[in-house]
Amino acid sequence: MSAPAEVVAALPQYEIGAAIGQGGMGVVFAGVHRSLRRDVAIKQLPWDVLNHAVSSELFDREARVLASLDHPHIVPVYDYVRTGREHLMVMERLDGGTVHSRFQGGGVSGEQACAIGLAMLAGLHAAHEAGVLHLDVKPKNLLFTNQNVMKVADFGIAKVISEGATLVTHGGEVLGTPAYIAPEQALGNALSPAADVYSAGTVLYELLSGKLPFDNTRGAISMMRQHMFTDPKPIDGVPNPIAGVIMRSLARELDSRYRDAETFAADLASAATTVYGPGWLERSRVPVRHLTPRVISALSTPAATPVTVPVGDAPTQPVRRRDTPDPTLSATRAGFEPESRPDGRPAAVLWFRLAAAVAAMALVVLALLTPERLPHEARLMALDGALLTSPVEVDLSKSFTVTGAGLPQQATIDLSAAGIPLGSAAATPKADGDGYRAALQFPGLTRWIVGGAVTATVTTDGVPHTFTLLTRQHPLASALGAGSLILALFALAYLESGLRTLRNGHRWRGALVAGPVLGVLFGATAWLCVSVLRVHEPSLPSGIACAFAGAVAAGFVVAAARLRRSAVR
Repeated sequence: MSAPAEVVAALPQYEIGAAIGQGGMGVVFAGVHRSLRRDVAIKQLPWDVLNHAVSSELFDREARVLASLDHPHIVPVYDYVRTGREHLMVMERLDGGTVHSRFQGGGVSGEQACAIGLAMLAGLHAAHEAGVLHLDVKPKNLLFTNQNVMKVADFGIAKVISEGATLVTHGGEVLGTPAYIAPEQALGNALSPAADVYSAGTVLYELLSGKLPFDNTRGAISMMRQHMFTDPKPIDGVPNPIAGVIMRSLARELDSRYRDAETFAADLASAATTVYGPGWLERSRVPVRHLTPRVISALSTPAATPVTVPVGDAPTQPVRRRDTPDPTLSATRAGFEPESRPDGRPAAVLWFRLAAAVAAMALVVLALLTPERLPHEARLMALDGALLTSPVEVDLSKSFTVTGAGLPQQATIDLSAAGIPLGSAAATPKADGDGYRAALQFPGLTRWIVGGAVTATVTTDGVPHTFTLLTRQHPLASALGAGSLILALFALAYLESGLRTLRNGHRWRGALVAGPVLGVLFGATAWLCVSVLRVHEPSLPSGIACAFAGAVAAGFVVAAARLRRSAVR
């Protein structure tokens, strides 16, 4: 495949050859600078990703930042050209193959995998310090020079770190490689260096164990869902000190994962020294340069003796003992409870959670204990021949008759649930022997609104007669049944989304107000749904009690999440 004419015209100072690579983030052509005779790789970025002004301007800014990066483990950007539709990046050409090709060609040793990991994390740390995320770390984007120096390539979808930045295109498509994507990236949440940490951990998991941490046989969507909602499989055949570091880098929750590449690299270096002994990095013959002082120190500091601590049904992971402190290591948070603070925040979090659990249980009990029928005075009236002294079942799609004594001028019937009006019908009564007969029919919409048991009021000459009315259609075929269920699930999902935002270390603006409001909505709609499905006549006091219990439960759980977030910080 030869370069398009537009690319050749945009870069007259380069001799452009055939395509040497192609992927989701563009086509790469071989090139040579005409004057310097320097081999380069020219990347043509896809127009469908940068096809509007906002994306183009954002990538222009990012390209300038990438061109300023100067690190031995980052592929340097020599030039960036934008002409009309074309966005072209001129980079160093690396002909030593990729980590992927070496892994597939014969595998790598444990020492080499750890050395590749340190080089990868060193490059990522430098990029993060400059304010750039990679967000597509994978073996094919880790390239070797002819001198065997590994460099991180293809920052083509990098985003300048900013609050609330996500990796979702204008069309709603999540960018990245499903097998290596971080959970928060797949969910479209705010991103941080921890997203690259997760991808780097997945790469190391594959290099060390020979397989991915998730099942990759069921397609991209399934793979992304596993990253979002499933914990990775325990890494097999890898020594405990290194396995513990890798598994921590793959924690779904940000609180349990390494927050930055440097900390990950320091723990990896120390664990590798423990397993392979001093001098392992030199023996790997994978050059690693420009390590930070913290990582260099960790290379000469073996990890503390690991102990295994079971965490529920999760696989055991090695953690450091508290009596062996080391400033270069970070103990796995899942291995033990946080030490108590003077402000007592961990204890307060526990009490808040207990209070939320009690309120949630109260909500369930109140919803189940709502009365089946409300008290109504007996009236000598009949609806379709059934006396109103007991509940009457009616097909709301058909007309029905109300009979009684006397001859009122007007007869109306109103339906309500917990005082909320649902529909009404009216008719002029006609004489029928010693009494009257009125034929009434509700509008067609009423049939789809009303379900279960509701309160009905027949009014004649201004005198109300109240009774319980039962509908014949299935409760879930009504707005009262299906609508309340949908609203309850919406409130629960929105609340969980906000709590996940807090758990991931981000702010949820207005959480102390939004949480209880969502709790009120969930409590009220859950009560209504239960009442409709059980064909219980909705009672306003019960609804208020359930809404209050929902608000209390949501308020406490939000307060616990915010307190835990601030305690972690």
